[in-house]
Amino acid sequence: MNHVLDLLSAVLLLAGSLLCFCAAVGLVRFPDLLSRMHAATKPQVLGIVLVLLGVGVGLRSGISVGMLVLVALFQLLTTPVASHMMSRGALRAGQVSLPADHRREIEETLGR
Repeated sequence: MNHVLDLLSAVLLLAGSLLCFCAAVGLVRFPDLLSRMHAATKPQVLGIVLVLLGVGVGLRSGISVGMLVLVALFQLLTTPVASHMMSRGALRAGQVSLPADHRREIEETLGR
């Protein structure tokens, strides 16, 4: 049973680190701000959660797993909010190029 859990832990760690690597490559290679933000949030959070899951399966300690669950929960709660605030700031600073009809619609919702 321990061998199966160790193998599962290794697979989860490998999958999580691969997703984090893909997110890092996306940050370097993607051309515009919005696609880079997508690479910084979506695969990165899933990669971190998989790494934490792999560590939790590997440790098998109640207190450690509880702390890892808290870390994963804070990651899942704060990353979308931070991404949303960065995109709003980039839009207001004029760093995002949008078609005219989308820009008008967004400016109406922002109250400009």
